Amino acid sequence: MLTDISYFSLIGGYKNLFINPMTRKYVGGTTFEDVLALYHFDEELRALTFNYLIKVEQKIRQLISDSFCASFGENQSQYLSSVNYNQSPKLSHDVTKLISILDYHANKNTEKPYLVHQRKVYGNVPLWVTTKILTFGQLSKFYGLLQHRQQSMISKAYTNVSEKALGQYLGCLTLFRNVCAHNERLFSHNLVQREFPDTTIHKKMNLPMTGSMYSIGKRDYFGLVIAFRYLLRRDEFLQYKHSLKKLIDQYCKKSQRLTKSDLLDQMGLPSDWENITKYKI
Repeated sequence: MLTDISYFSLIGGYKNLFINPMTRKYVGGTTFEDVLALYHFDEELRALTFNYLIKVEQKIRQLISDSFCASFGENQSQYLSSVNYNQSPKLSHDVTKLISILDYHANKNTEKPYLVHQRKVYGNVPLWVTTKILTFGQLSKFYGLLQHRQQSMISKAYTNVSEKALGQYLGCLTLFRNVCAHNERLFSHNLVQREFPDTTIHKKMNLPMTGSMYSIGKRDYFGLVIAFRYLLRRDEFLQYKHSLKKLIDQYCKKSQRLTKSDLLDQMGLPSDWENITKYKI
């Protein structure tokens, strides 16, 4: 296992939950298998999470291209023109950078057959083709650089999600996607410079607060769960929730060293997190 995973990724990444903070030694009875079980739980959690992140990614990819083309047309010259983006001076550098990326894919990228085909046959690469190659981070940036009209069109595809909130969601989801893609520890991951927006779910679930700020569901995995509640179709979210519950229960049966309460606490999940579907959004 150490050969396959590496000491740094396995022991260095997952041992701290089994260490007594006072003695700085392993809690009595801790085994190598305990650490390995937690690693495998996180590995499966990353796979599950990534599967639903790309569903959000695919939808936002389509919504961006649809809204932009509905406003400016299908010719690539439109998405390569800075006048069709937010005209705020503070965003001009980011607009220029995005157009440079889009220009490369529309006119120079020869690695993707679908780009080459559109270029040679039609002399035009429409946005719905170009966005296919953009990363989640680039799509998030794209949304943030759109004019208000296009952002409004996109946010209306979701229930009770404002233009601003959607931008926050996309920025946070990009970071969680990177954690999954880079095989980093996910279950206890906390965002540093970004946070999920406050929602009616936070209020209806009566989540704990520190002053006027919610203590959970803002930077942790539960924040991601709440985001999925708003950004996935209801049937998709129910499937995700069922799989997450099953994954947590399976881990707790395999390893008794870390209690379910401790695991949920690390993930930012309240004990009644499954009630999230009882409330309308």
